[in-house]
Amino acid sequence: MTAFLAGLVAGYGVAIPVGAIAILILGLSARTSFRVGAAAALGVATADGLYAAVAALGGAAVAGLIAPYAGPLRLVAAAVLLGLAGHGAWRALRPPAATGARPVRRGLGTPARAYWAILALTLLNPATVVYFAALVLGRGHPGGADPVAAGLFVLGAFAASASWQLLIAGGGTLVGRALTGTRGRLITALVSSAIIAALAIAVLVG
Repeated sequence: MTAFLAGLVAGYGVAIPVGAIAILILGLSARTSFRVGAAAALGVATADGLYAAVAALGGAAVAGLIAPYAGPLRLVAAAVLLGLAGHGAWRALRPPAATGARPVRRGLGTPARAYWAILALTLLNPATVVYFAALVLGRGHPGGADPVAAGLFVLGAFAASASWQLLIAGGGTLVGRALTGTRGRLITALVSSAIIAALAIAVLVG
């Protein structure tokens, strides 16, 4: 239980700070559905769980390997976020489809696409594995010497991340239901895109 609770604390520690991914999930749920938002949330939780596992089993060695590539990865992540922000704004501003036309779900409009895209985007963040590695090493949490304890640590981190991200997805769904009109969804999409773009720029200059 100690290892599991340590994983919960670590998972909430990395998940709760609101960043570009949280805003992306919130806006995605508001514009599409809870299923799509929940899939994106589980993509984040999967990435956090994978990084927790890497950190628990590899610790400082893994963090040291990733550190030289932190700059390029940050640039790639910022570029992807800017692309998603631009795409979201373009979809919001383009003329609606003709009446009777079958809607085409592109971008992150399906659960599978949302899951894999957000998983890949979250994996581009090297700060996550460095965070977990520092936590494991600094507080002596379970590592490779005790695979059962390490597994419980990872499970706790995944559960914490999943529960928080699903809460964000649910909040986005409520926002989407409140803003059911065309103008409301347009405002939601543009605000979400603007915030994501601002956070991407912050990643570049940070």
